[in-house]
Amino acid sequence: MVRFFSLLVSLFSLQFALAQTQKIPFQPMDVFALEWATDPQISPDGTQIVYKRNGFDIMKDNAKGNLWILNTDGTSHRKLTSREVSESQASWSPTGNRIVFSSTTDEGSEIYMYWTATGQIAKISQLEKSPSSLTWSPDGKWIAFTMFIAEKPPVVAKLPEKPKGAKWAESARITDRLKHEADGSGYMEPGFTHVFIIPSEGGTARQLTSDNYNHRGNLSFSPDGKEIYFSSNRFEDWEYRFRNSEVYKVSVDTQQITALTSQDGPDHSPQVSPDGKTVAYLGFEDRVQDHQNTLLHLMNSDGSNKRIISSNFDNSVSDITWGSNGKGLYFMYDEKGNSKIGHITTSGKITKLADNVGGTTIGRPYASGSYSVSQNGTLVYTQTRPEYPAELAVIQNKKESRLITNLNADVLAFRELGKTEEVWYKSTFDGRDIQGWIVKPPFYDASKKYPLLVENHGGPILNYGDRFTAEIQLFAAAGYVVFYPNPRGSTSYGEEFGNLLKNNYPGQDYNDVMDGVDYLVEKGIVDNDKLYVTGGSAGGIMTTWMIGKNHRFKAAAVIKPVVNWISKTLVADNYYGYAEKRYEGQPWENFETYWKFSPISLVGNIETPTMVMVGMNDLRTPPSESKQLYHALKLRKVETVLVEIPETYHNIAQRPSNLISKVAHILAWFEKYQ
Repeated sequence: MVRFFSLLVSLFSLQFALAQTQKIPFQPMDVFALEWATDPQISPDGTQIVYKRNGFDIMKDNAKGNLWILNTDGTSHRKLTSREVSESQASWSPTGNRIVFSSTTDEGSEIYMYWTATGQIAKISQLEKSPSSLTWSPDGKWIAFTMFIAEKPPVVAKLPEKPKGAKWAESARITDRLKHEADGSGYMEPGFTHVFIIPSEGGTARQLTSDNYNHRGNLSFSPDGKEIYFSSNRFEDWEYRFRNSEVYKVSVDTQQITALTSQDGPDHSPQVSPDGKTVAYLGFEDRVQDHQNTLLHLMNSDGSNKRIISSNFDNSVSDITWGSNGKGLYFMYDEKGNSKIGHITTSGKITKLADNVGGTTIGRPYASGSYSVSQNGTLVYTQTRPEYPAELAVIQNKKESRLITNLNADVLAFRELGKTEEVWYKSTFDGRDIQGWIVKPPFYDASKKYPLLVENHGGPILNYGDRFTAEIQLFAAAGYVVFYPNPRGSTSYGEEFGNLLKNNYPGQDYNDVMDGVDYLVEKGIVDNDKLYVTGGSAGGIMTTWMIGKNHRFKAAAVIKPVVNWISKTLVADNYYGYAEKRYEGQPWENFETYWKFSPISLVGNIETPTMVMVGMNDLRTPPSESKQLYHALKLRKVETVLVEIPETYHNIAQRPSNLISKVAHILAWFEKYQ
């Protein structure tokens, strides 16, 4: 009898275990469990990788990240230090015996050193502000970096001193700058970013650049360590030439600065060749249009013999790194919604090395990712697929890529994700091939017709791709077929395609999205009577435009939109950048065009029940834009609600709870109109 009872218990335990391991759809709280890799840095000899391992803190509701290290075969995977604070910007010394990184302290971010032989760490700086762009000198004796230096604000009024102990109002903020605020950080403290150098053994930082100009971006030493190359805009009217930057070099000994480029456009990201004779950099001559490909240039180290080596490549080049033999460079690019790593010789021959780079934009499937290459050509990069966010992948000896981490096995192995499929269809406007993706609900049944949820991407000069996306997986888990297209104006399809919206936005990108909807309806995948639409930023613009142009959607969720180009252009943090590039002239010079392309001009035609959502601190598409749409719909008695997310800038989903809240509000609104 006891044995029989024991057998029953065993069978029950087995059934329970099987039930426990049965896959379920992706859940909102799974967002807090996700982890992803960023900024992998491979050792010079190609044997070890240090990277930042990121996740979400469920108690503090924010992202967190520490440095981890592992061998290139995936073994010996461990935390770099025992500290539980933010760590980033890891970089191997030229000989691989040390790793420099930045980390938070009670006083702010500082520069730290890690010794690989002993595992010891030490803080080597005492800085006023946070350091960026940590860069080793070739002899390993110095660390160059950039740092912001505050300046006094312009004096407008002298106030009397307040009585001791009195609690007066906050002091007025005073600015005379063209750009004085930035979405994500708010008011910009007066001051400028400069290049510094500090001994790698610790000591006093020495400022190398001066004058009231910003010196930002990556740094690159000459092989002898006597000069540092950087980018800046050191023109007297630099504020109004905001699209321009040049490549410079500064003498470490004398602080003399020499300009090396002069074309009107954004020249940046200099990288000195191993022999020091050639400097590679990125940029283009500005034609003032919506999208231009970023080109790879070479020049002699003194600025002579400039030439473009990527002119026959119809995609933007980014994140360049010289190969150890100096015969070519590694780089990243996006092609048809997929991020890749390539190699280009100094004569311009291009070879693709890796696909599927990215996975660090957890919410939606935007381009992202990074890579690093060792002296022997071993390549490590962040890889993503629709089934997982950024993991580390390695390519050695020209063999196939292989994953060496599996950071989310504890969660995603037990989730049934929606299957992502690429779709192509024809534009009814001009016959162009348009690309998009659909994500089907978990446990998809091909015999059924599902409701369609259209997710429009932001930008609009950006691209979606076949990358992991928590938000879209949550939509699919709720029973929708999710369609996310790359209409004209999207990047990664060549310069001409990306520039089709110049002086015409929103334009035929509307047709491209609706053609995709019709394609899915005709294929019998979705129910034409159950169409829903959403999107954020430029996606919010498109969503508003769509419901102003037709009445096919049962409900819409307009997230952080622009609805009035006249008001938005002069209120947003990037107000100075629209004239000529987006539309001809300033709003007061070309009122009719700015109004013509404003979605609010179509509000009299909107009948679709519409949720409007915005972050209350949004400086890119200010809350006043969302309120204009909401108020107009209320006056017209269209079903609508306004959702305002407190203490949030443009990136509503930056905090994981807000990502979950955003999706939950959208789904709740759509469920009202099933």
